[in-house]
Amino acid sequence: MAQATQEFGEWPLKRLMTEVVGSGHKSADDMTREQAREALQRILAGEPDETTLGAFWLANRWKRNNPEELAAYTDVMREESVITAEPDADPVDCGANYDGKHTSAILGVGAGVVAAAAGTPVVVHSGDRVPTQKEPAYKHVLDELGIRTELTPDESADMVDETGFGFYYQPEFNPGIHDLHGRRDQMGVRTFVNTVETVANPANADVHLGSFYHLAFAKKMTDLLKESAELEYSRAIFFQGMEGYDDIRPGYTKVAEWDEGEELADDEIETAEYGMAMEAEDLAVDDVAGDSAAITDAVLAGDRNDEFADAIALNGAVRMYARRDVDSLDAGLERAREVIGDGSAEAVLEELRAF
Repeated sequence: MAQATQEFGEWPLKRLMTEVVGSGHKSADDMTREQAREALQRILAGEPDETTLGAFWLANRWKRNNPEELAAYTDVMREESVITAEPDADPVDCGANYDGKHTSAILGVGAGVVAAAAGTPVVVHSGDRVPTQKEPAYKHVLDELGIRTELTPDESADMVDETGFGFYYQPEFNPGIHDLHGRRDQMGVRTFVNTVETVANPANADVHLGSFYHLAFAKKMTDLLKESAELEYSRAIFFQGMEGYDDIRPGYTKVAEWDEGEELADDEIETAEYGMAMEAEDLAVDDVAGDSAAITDAVLAGDRNDEFADAIALNGAVRMYARRDVDSLDAGLERAREVIGDGSAEAVLEELRAF
């Protein structure tokens, strides 16, 4: 076990619990940036015992981390755990919640392939059955489609440059966070690790696409991006995705858009305004990984013309808009349907299978 006071400084997690964060939801104090940095450095080094680590994670959840603390955690993660591999393309970084979905189809693979076919490179990243939900995520849909997922970061970057779409696998590009899997599993609730891993940005992308449950959390995330010394995003779009994932909801979706040097702006997307008469239950599936893969395959082949096809096209358009490759979702939708109709999207899928 590491000798904490000698190796790190004067703030072991037990002291942070006693003197700063552990006194309860209303009376706990926020940590300084240096205290939060030291905390994650100790965690990644395996220094805290299991009881202290669990208590610290839970105290952070009760207290609610501010953007400065989250930025400090993110910076340490990027400095000490994340292995980046930057493709020549400048992709949209899609960081959906790593613990996956349990009810509705995962649309981001199909949407990302459609965007790639239209000229907007896309990167997605996930782990494998990440706590707390441990439900299917990007990796599992790609596995079902017959696409390699257990890639080194350099291979992931090559995938982006060769096909326009790339997958980065957490155990390979973020091993320090992956090593916390067992302890996170024992918690039973999400921790701040679930938040910061989504902005690991292994491809050093300029644009981030993420999700939120409440608009106030989107504000916190954009403030995190501003506060971070390691992240260099100049643009981000967050939206209130299905099951917290980066999939636009049928009906009404709240959207938050941020550009560097600007204030956060919020808007909404109404699927009915794009001629899409669908409800959330229309996108429900029984087998999230298997059904999502089969739906993606059929949509990209042009064999489906239903709610799933509409949803994949719309989410592809959002990715094009995020990178400013189109100036509106209407233009993105037109382009998405064009690349599905002419076989370009299916061709990208086949290139991914051959990679």
